[in-house]
This record gives sequence, C-alpha cells and structure tokens, in this order.
Amino acid sequence: MQTVAIIDYNMGNLHSVHRAAEHVAPPDTRVIVTRDPDAILQAERIIFPGQGAARDCMRELHARELIPVIHEVMQKRPFLGICMGLEVLLEHSEENGGIACTGFYAGEVRYFGRVQQKNAPRLKIPQIGWNQIWHTRPHPLWEGVPDGARFYFVHSYYIDPADTGLVCGSTDYGIRYASAIARNNVFAIQAHPEKSADAGLQLLSNFMHWNP
Repeated sequence: MQTVAIIDYNMGNLHSVHRAAEHVAPPDTRVIVTRDPDAILQAERIIFPGQGAARDCMRELHARELIPVIHEVMQKRPFLGICMGLEVLLEHSEENGGIACTGFYAGEVRYFGRVQQKNAPRLKIPQIGWNQIWHTRPHPLWEGVPDGARFYFVHSYYIDPADTGLVCGSTDYGIRYASAIARNNVFAIQAHPEKSADAGLQLLSNFMHWNP
C-alpha cells in the first residue's frame, strides 16, 4: 500500500484534487489530505496544490512550519506542484507588492500586466480557461498527453525561472511562458490537471506510476 499525501495549508482546491487523484490512483494506493508533517514525510508521493495569493500562501506555509517539510520531500519523493504550488517554489513573486517565496529554485514570478504587447489585443487578467501546453522536452508525466493538449488555467502571474533547463512545458498568453518545470523527482505545472479533463487525468495517472 502506497500513500499519496495532498498538502493541506488552507490554500488549495483540495476537494477537486483529492477526487481526481483518487479516481486515477492504483488499487493499492491511499490518497490523503493532510497538514501533519509526519504524514507528509512518510508518504510515498506528494501533491502540493494551491490557489489564491502568494502572500497568503507563504503566511500559511510559515505558520504551519511546512517549508522545511516540503524541502525534504522534494529531495527524495515523487512531488507534483500545482498552480500556486508551482509559483512559490521560486525565490520571489511580484504579487502583493513583492513576496519572498520558498526559493527552492532561482527565479521570479511575474505579473502578466507587464507583458502587454503594443498593438496586440488586451490581455484578460487573470487568464481563466483553457489553453495549450507545448512540451519543450520529453518527460514521463507527458506520456499519453498530446503535445499542445489543452489544460485549464486560473492565474495572473507566471514563472520566469533563472535556469531555463527546468522548463518542460510552455504556454502562449501575451508571451510564451514556462507553464511546467521538472527536475529529478519534481514536476510542477501552472495549470490545474484536476480540472483539465482527459489530459489532466492522464498526467495525474502518470504521476501515480512515476518512479524517478
């Protein structure tokens, strides 16, 4: 029996993530939603979801003393970050006047409003709805997910990692930006796979079987 821990820090659409993860989980898998550090550390797989503001996210992570726990499991367990669970892996966000994030990866989280192209249609911010993710390199979590598959997004900020070698998926919205990153046992995506129909469920299923 393996356990998949969905980190509860009061900032995620936990019900949808839990339901989708359970739907694709192998029979010998237990999916739990937990804020207990010991349960997270003992789980075989970790999902780090999130939505809302970076300031609130970081406040909750600090208050629950979860940052060192997340850092530890990122070193050795299959780890999936979703939306805010991607953004706060970087050093700093422009949101809320500037917020220090976890700093697990070098880079900035930037506001879409700063990238409005001259003479281009005005961007709707936040980006809400379906958009394509293009694979910038192969990855086991892309198995069975077509290049250019449509995923569901809700966000006003995008990541700009210092190391472009992290990027494994990109999306066009005013600019082409990094919408998925991966390194070793970590994969993180700006879109919401739990809301992304077949492509999202395939990615979640791949995560359940991924052995980096």
